[in-house]
Amino acid sequence: MTAPEPRDTDVADTADSADPRPNAGLAGPDGTAAPAETVLSRAYRALSIGIVSVVVLIAFEATAVGTAMPVAARELDGVSLYAFAFSGYFTTSLFGMVLSGQWSDRRGPLAPLTSGIAAFAAGLVLSGTAGAMWLFILGRAVQGLGGGLVIVALYVVVGRAYPERLRPAIMAAFAAGWVVPSVVGPLASGAVTEHLGWRWVFLGIPVLVALPLALALPQIRSRAAGPVQGADAPDAPDEPASFDRRRIRLALAISLGAGLLQYAAQDLRWISLLPGAAGAALLVPAVLGLLPRGTYRAARGLPSVVLLRGVAAGSFIAAESFVPLMLVTQRGLSPTLAGFSLAAGGATWALGSWVQSRPRTEPYRDRLMTLGMILVAAAIATAPSVLIDAVPAWTVAVAWGFGCFGMGLVISSTSVLLLRLSAPEEAGTNSAALQISDGLSNVLLLAAGGAAFAALGGGTVSHAATQATGSHPAAFAAVFLPMAGVALAGAWVTTRLRER
Repeated sequence: MTAPEPRDTDVADTADSADPRPNAGLAGPDGTAAPAETVLSRAYRALSIGIVSVVVLIAFEATAVGTAMPVAARELDGVSLYAFAFSGYFTTSLFGMVLSGQWSDRRGPLAPLTSGIAAFAAGLVLSGTAGAMWLFILGRAVQGLGGGLVIVALYVVVGRAYPERLRPAIMAAFAAGWVVPSVVGPLASGAVTEHLGWRWVFLGIPVLVALPLALALPQIRSRAAGPVQGADAPDAPDEPASFDRRRIRLALAISLGAGLLQYAAQDLRWISLLPGAAGAALLVPAVLGLLPRGTYRAARGLPSVVLLRGVAAGSFIAAESFVPLMLVTQRGLSPTLAGFSLAAGGATWALGSWVQSRPRTEPYRDRLMTLGMILVAAAIATAPSVLIDAVPAWTVAVAWGFGCFGMGLVISSTSVLLLRLSAPEEAGTNSAALQISDGLSNVLLLAAGGAAFAALGGGTVSHAATQATGSHPAAFAAVFLPMAGVALAGAWVTTRLRER
């Protein structure tokens, strides 16, 4: 897939000329200009609340499940497979992303969105009822498939239903949707885990599915359903457009390859080189076929936007996944307090996303993204300082607040830039590429971090208490410090987002 040429003016012109909003660009009855509409104006209110509610559901799952994960891993005798519980989600989400991009471009985002929410809920139930770690990981994999379908479909909805000038605002609203779950999620999850058991954290979330469906689906059906012109539509209007089978095969290859690499990284034996080599053989050509040409070398424009998303998300998520486990096993914090250490990050992430959405910051977007990656690198490098007993445990909470502010600047901006550089009929495919970069980097960096963690004895934890019995602090340092280096490399990538 070749990257489309940047179209800084014609995308906006097309969006504005096809703007379905009442009174858009018209004068008021007294001859003055009509007030500019926002994402909460009457024409967009129901749609905005609906899709942000979907994001809130995903956010609550991520924050609540992350808090309960250390306890679940201990009770299921699966601490050594801890990284699989996260990477299993991201591995299957890779296939879901490509499928959703194809599905959305050819038949509209409604079907992949509803299917994804259903799979997401089913995976939560499967994990919540699991009696063994492998079944728990299987549930996470089903969740990942649903999450991959949902996130790309949401991006397509934004690209179709909102004019370009409102997209930074709705992306900021997505980030704001993480604020309440980031505060309430860890506290609620920790309390439920300690008093009712970790299973109820998983089994209680699916009841939240009904509200987003009721709010979002009618608006999506009226505003963004069906294929767009130019999306390989068939001659017969009633005949559904066919999927690109090559891309589906590549999606299967990238998911299977990522899974084999993750397995090889966790099973530190010579025989594991075989599945590792097989995974790389599947993964490399699939990545080259699914991501924009030049992504791996940070070519200017869309390829660097896609690459930056992976570098930022992968380094941050891989590090964040080990923060609760480090605080529980090394500093003796309860699951509630360990999860709460990440709570402030939701508010600062939303703040960073709000800053990038302001019209006055648009000329400085690239510089803000560079600053964001520097903050992310600094936060990740600071986190393992709490392995020293003299350093207060709340240091992680402060550092993570700054890191999340940086992520808010970067993640929302990559979404805005991607939609700006994408033709309407390519929005699903390019959004899938952005999310593939995000999810694949999560899998690969979690695999690398999990391998280092296991190699240095990080998988031996007592079942009777929250204190580590065999884990060495170096196992955690081996996860955080390399991820800080990856994030710092992302600061260089931010200098290549614009074509000369």
